Amino acid sequence: MTIHHRPIGERIDWLQDLARRHTAEFRSPEAYLARERYQAKHPTAIVVLKCMDGRINIPVATGTPPGIIQPFRNLGGMFDLGWPHLGEVLASHVHRMVAGGRRVLIFITYHFSRGDVARGCAGFHYDTEAALAHTRTIKRQAEHIFGTGHATVYPIICGFETDEDALLIHGKNGEVIDLAAISKAQAGSLGPRLTALCPDLPEQMREDLLRLMYGNLEWIAQVRTTSRLLDIEHREWMICLGQGFDFLHTPNLALIVGPYSPDLADPIGQAAGIIEANMQAGRIPDDGFLLLASVPYEDIGVDRARAELKSRFLAGFAGEVIRTRFPSLADRMFTQTAVLSWRSRALEILPTH
Repeated sequence: MTIHHRPIGERIDWLQDLARRHTAEFRSPEAYLARERYQAKHPTAIVVLKCMDGRINIPVATGTPPGIIQPFRNLGGMFDLGWPHLGEVLASHVHRMVAGGRRVLIFITYHFSRGDVARGCAGFHYDTEAALAHTRTIKRQAEHIFGTGHATVYPIICGFETDEDALLIHGKNGEVIDLAAISKAQAGSLGPRLTALCPDLPEQMREDLLRLMYGNLEWIAQVRTTSRLLDIEHREWMICLGQGFDFLHTPNLALIVGPYSPDLADPIGQAAGIIEANMQAGRIPDDGFLLLASVPYEDIGVDRARAELKSRFLAGFAGEVIRTRFPSLADRMFTQTAVLSWRSRALEILPTH
């Protein structure tokens, strides 16, 4: 029996064990040194704007050590850089990276399935063209904020095909490098092709993007040797609200909602609708689902105390949305609040009040 079909109590226990194992791995000397070595060789900072769909795991799909890529998640990858909180958080992150002498590559992603339209992005009602059009809007906003010269911050549109976890890199003139269509023998041509696709991409950023692309080719080859029918269907049984969910590296566990939109009720309601549909279709048991709020903190004391309050607020807000819109589903809701140490990735479940 897969974890998706176990009783809700067992699923929650399994999740907490997964978080503990992720923390232990992240804090290990080997993992720490791997991150240090990677950033020394590939100094470009990577930011990913992506959907809350748990299948979209860019570090795994590119063979990148955990903790390197900074994710921003929301329903369908729908963002507006004019949102006050999102704009401030993104600008602050970019400023920290640039102040440390690093350039920043911003992946603006959409996702779809080649095998079945219904396995695509529910946030855009499975309309890939609409999702792609939205990424173009975000790219223009990023250029408005960070400039069109692209010497320091380079926003790039990137598709993610969830059947094979393949990246599609979009260029300036509408051309695309679809890594699912690149054979092992053609891998050596990626450098010149990327240069032609993005001629204004600075050299170091091009080399660091190429590393991600080569990693994706290796992952695609691995995916093609396995059966993934269950891994590419929606079977989420968790709604995660906040940040710090890197430990959820198993596909289709969770719908992750970042705390960025001024209207958090909409993505929370959409996520709850997906959970209810999963139960009704028999993809997950109908005995319960988990609502998990997590807020990271950098320092102990005031910063951690603030994170506790924010986590409890998010959980309370989301719970009220679900009770109002899906009262029968709310009866099967298990709620947990947590804070996460950003330095150690240790997730601490807070006691209930």
